[in-house]
Order: sequence, then C-alpha cells, then structure tokens
Amino acid sequence: MNYHVLTLFPEMVLSGLRTSIIGRAEEKGLLSIEAINIRDYSTNKHMKVDDYPYGGGAGMVMQAEPVYGAYQALTDKLGKRPRLIYLTPQGRTFDQQMARELAEEEDLVFLCGHYEGIDERVLEMTVTDYVSLGDYVLTGGELPAMVMIDCISRLVPGVLNNDVSAEFESFHDNLLEYPQYTRPEEFMGRKVPEVLLSGHHGNIEKWRRQQSLLRTRNARPDLLEKAELTEEEWKWLEKQG
Repeated sequence: MNYHVLTLFPEMVLSGLRTSIIGRAEEKGLLSIEAINIRDYSTNKHMKVDDYPYGGGAGMVMQAEPVYGAYQALTDKLGKRPRLIYLTPQGRTFDQQMARELAEEEDLVFLCGHYEGIDERVLEMTVTDYVSLGDYVLTGGELPAMVMIDCISRLVPGVLNNDVSAEFESFHDNLLEYPQYTRPEEFMGRKVPEVLLSGHHGNIEKWRRQQSLLRTRNARPDLLEKAELTEEEWKWLEKQG
C-alpha cells in the first residue's frame, strides 16, 4: 500500500503518521507514506496557492493550478492515475466497509483542502472519491486523511502483529467490540467476569458475542439493522430488557 498525500502541511502528515504501528509498518516496507507539498507547484513568485473567490464571499479558495501541478507530477511518476480521495463534508461518510474496499488498492492519493475549499474545476478533473469523516467542519483535510490512512493500514496484511485482531474488533459484523480485561483479576473491588477465567473457550466466545450484541443495542442500535443475527440471538436480546 502506497499513500500519497497532497497537502500544504507535509510535516503535519508525516510526523503524525510515522509513529507507533503505522511508522513501524513503513519501516518494514509494508506500506509507504509520501506527503507532496502543493505549494511547491505554485507558479507565483510569492508561492501563493490561494486567491479571493469569484462572486465574492468570505475567505480564500485554493487555486486549481498548483493542485493540478502536484497531481500531474505524481501521476507522471507513477505512470497511472490512482484513486484520488478529496476530504470534504460533502462526501460519502467513511466507515469500516469503505476502509476494506480501499485497502485493496495499491496506491491511494489524498487531497487535503484548506481555507474555503479548492477551485471546483481541478476537483472535477482529478477526484474519484469524495469522502467525509462526519457532519462537521475542520480547518483542513490533513486530520481526516491521517485517520483514514491509520484505519486502512490496519487492514494491510502484516501491519498488525496479530492480523486476526483487525477482523475481530469494533464493527466486525456491524457489531461493537466486547469488553476487554487484563491483570489484575480484581481492581478497586471490580472483578474480571468469571467466564473469562474459566478456560472454556466455547463459553468465552458465547459471552463475548452476547456482550457485543448488548453494547451495540445500547450504544449504536442503528448498526443492528445491518448485523447478521440468528433468531436465537434476537430472542436473547429481547429478554435483556
């Protein structure tokens, strides 16, 4: 997996991603992260990349030329036009299913806007996917890009020490993850559930599944509509009040 981030703040992207699990994965050659400074492709002697919007209005708009220049240089280098994701509140909401889909790609390009956005013409010419993290506005696309890269990278084989954990976490089967415990067995009067100490793997898996069902119903009931539950599980949930 090769990530290419078109941004005005490359140091923000690289310093944020080249740590912990993602940083170690890059060191192992499991993925690569490249931050391309859009400002490097400005033809203005002052390296400006923004201007006032036509028609008036508050704020500034990123110009088409430097964005397209950065994009064209990248595609020339790669010899192809990979998927380009533009981070915007107007896009499709990012979720685990989209992460799985994007993890199948070899190259992903992220375009990070700033100010009041980017000239529409260059978006029409380059963007393949408009993606949002949610119904709110941030100062730029760098943080959403980093969130997406972190999430997608966890699905790349070898990135996690235990690849199984990538599948059996929150949102697996559209269910939230069950509670987790570790030593000591008792903390400030609170004990680890007995079933987890039993060594009976069948009972443990059943308990974990039930806890996932309860958590999802209580915190994210909307996810249950997409989850695949057996008739027995639906009946069990109804009995929990």
